[in-house]
Amino acid sequence: MAEAEVRPILRLNNVEVMYHEVILVLKGVSLELPEGGIIALLGANGAGKTTTLKAISGLLKHEDGMVTDGSIEFMGEMVHKKMGDELVQKGIFQVMEGRRVFEHLTVEQNLVVGAHCLKDGGSIKQRLEMVYHYFPRLRDLRRTIAGLVSGGEQQMTVVGRALMAGPKVLLLDEPSMGLAPMLIKEIFDIIQVLHKEQKLSILLVEQNVKLALATASHAYVMEAGRIVMEGPSEKLRENPDIKEYYLGLTEGGGAGRASVP
Repeated sequence: MAEAEVRPILRLNNVEVMYHEVILVLKGVSLELPEGGIIALLGANGAGKTTTLKAISGLLKHEDGMVTDGSIEFMGEMVHKKMGDELVQKGIFQVMEGRRVFEHLTVEQNLVVGAHCLKDGGSIKQRLEMVYHYFPRLRDLRRTIAGLVSGGEQQMTVVGRALMAGPKVLLLDEPSMGLAPMLIKEIFDIIQVLHKEQKLSILLVEQNVKLALATASHAYVMEAGRIVMEGPSEKLRENPDIKEYYLGLTEGGGAGRASVP
């Protein structure tokens, strides 16, 4: 296998995250995202998945959180002490869960917000055309107030807004949340096309395990702030421990009882 196929664009090495200087949330998390690859981060609610994404994207600082140990490396540079706006300019963009559009702006205005770090208007116009190519429905809705479009269209808008920033790494947090099955398939089909055509490296957090493992080539399983299992998606898909883990997704944590070598 060629070296370029396995070179990580993003690497977390024994990352520890603490909130308010007292609450330890991540406890030595290590993972790698290959350049041009898709990996999934799985686990029950509260396992630390979103905190992991925020540690990478620099958003922890807005919630009185910080990386207190370990390192985050992006394209060979240590970035865990950088702010979110710096990381967007470097090529890391997080799509937050919950379809966070600016409800009183139009769809197109929402998209343009994503291009705030671009220097010239020509690039903005070109990127809008690129987004409309992948999400033709947004072209028809471009002058519609974003708070009035459907949940699926809002999800398309926030993914499109991320594309406007020209990301190298896209962090997707629960893109299927609250959507109808047909819309979920449509959005994940587009994500797969974007990955192939735009050469995006994607770290996916997703509660739909079957969908996540069908989309990603490799997956990590988190429990209580730690990685407890990892492997190629096709192997994890057939692993009885994974099935048991996700059958136990209940409050109180029957999840994650799989033994780990």
